[in-house]
Amino acid sequence: MAETAAPATSYENNLSLRVSPAAQLRADFETGSVPGVAEISEVSFLTMVGLRVSRDSDAGQRIASVTGGLPAACGGVAGTGDTSVLWLGPQEFLVVAPREAHESLGGSLIQALREALGDGEGQVVDLSANRTTFELTGPRARAVLEKGCSLDLHPRVLKAGTALSTEVGNIPVVLWKTGDQSYRIFPRASFADFLGRWLLDAMREYASPEVP
Repeated sequence: MAETAAPATSYENNLSLRVSPAAQLRADFETGSVPGVAEISEVSFLTMVGLRVSRDSDAGQRIASVTGGLPAACGGVAGTGDTSVLWLGPQEFLVVAPREAHESLGGSLIQALREALGDGEGQVVDLSANRTTFELTGPRARAVLEKGCSLDLHPRVLKAGTALSTEVGNIPVVLWKTGDQSYRIFPRASFADFLGRWLLDAMREYASPEVP
């Protein structure tokens, strides 16, 4: 009997089949970034899971034991290690974890969340393909965002470790301030190309010498 090829189920093969929503902008992000001033990149294929559960219920407490906690209020971020949970609304959360956590790559996070929910009231939904992630860093990152975001981004208001639903360039996003000069921006996949180009345009002035 002739031998047949093994099915393409390995970690590498699964990754090679994926195309990120902003893959076409990779070169533009490299040339459009201004090192040490404002830099942008796509962090592709992060594992994202939408949760709907009451954090005070038994199911919520079981899920919190998997994620390392659930945030208590608007803007809150909880979690442990590389897994973070962003507050999106009352009883609504977004889990963000490394790509390796996805079950297609052998990860167990999503299944663990489903098992933790059990027959409790709520939802565990794989949203990994629903959004992508832009990472904007540098001392001018806030100035770039301020061109198209109505939130008060001053650090006295938006502190590192805060995540909020807002708009950037008229695109609905979740904006997570991950550090004093670093942000993660989560647009839906269908808006990734537009928002990526908008951010590049907003960064353009910083590539030119400052006018005295």
